[in-house]
Amino acid sequence: MSAATMRHRALSLAAPLGSAVIFLALWQAAVLAVGSQALPSPAMVLAEALRLFSIKIGGNSVWMHVYYSMRRVLIAYFWAGLFGLPLGLMMGWNRTCDKVVKPIFELLRPIPPIAWIPIAILWLGIGEGPKIFICFVGSFVIFVLNSYIGMRYVDPLLIDAARAFGASRRQQLFNVAIPASLPSVFAGVQNALSMSWMCVLAAEMVGAREGVGFLIIQGMDLNKPAMILVGMALIGLIGAALAVMLRLLERGLCPWRKELV
Repeated sequence: MSAATMRHRALSLAAPLGSAVIFLALWQAAVLAVGSQALPSPAMVLAEALRLFSIKIGGNSVWMHVYYSMRRVLIAYFWAGLFGLPLGLMMGWNRTCDKVVKPIFELLRPIPPIAWIPIAILWLGIGEGPKIFICFVGSFVIFVLNSYIGMRYVDPLLIDAARAFGASRRQQLFNVAIPASLPSVFAGVQNALSMSWMCVLAAEMVGAREGVGFLIIQGMDLNKPAMILVGMALIGLIGAALAVMLRLLERGLCPWRKELV
């Protein structure tokens, strides 16, 4: 192993650790500036997390609340990908589909997911439906947009080369265009998951009795900032773990893609 490789690996390990130390130091400095009543210290948040993991909140453990949030997010994410990815790819590949669907999509795209809460309640009641629907709306837009952009920006030379070798329209799509668009598609896959996690808090404000968003609302109702921060940290940590898993999947499916050093 060369010295340059060893330095690169050491830097890869030291950089995240250093950024975490800096973040905690700035957090502690902010606590000293505004007081622990308004902003709990890292030690207070850790102590609150240990307390919450040892008790039940609303009749469920923290792990069960995480499970409920995860289930809502993943159900919405699955259906958003199932409908959004093919739609975006077809909009990018087929001009007629683009002309028909894009005006409607551009009309609905700027509407934030939280604005759908009232109509979701009217349509689906106050059960699981509105929560899943709100997460679906947030991730669906990202799926469509990134797959559309990925398909639209496929290098025309690749399509021309495939056509010159006698590839059919179907072969051009499945053997050339879709593989070439995968990097942008996977960026959308990751961003859609992040958006779904951002929507879950708003979704679980709709009369939810379980979920990480419920923990955050309980912290607000009980005037416990540390409890709120624990819920926020859970959303961030789980979202980051899922994003890492998707990046590993992308490396397996897109081995030709090189990351910048």
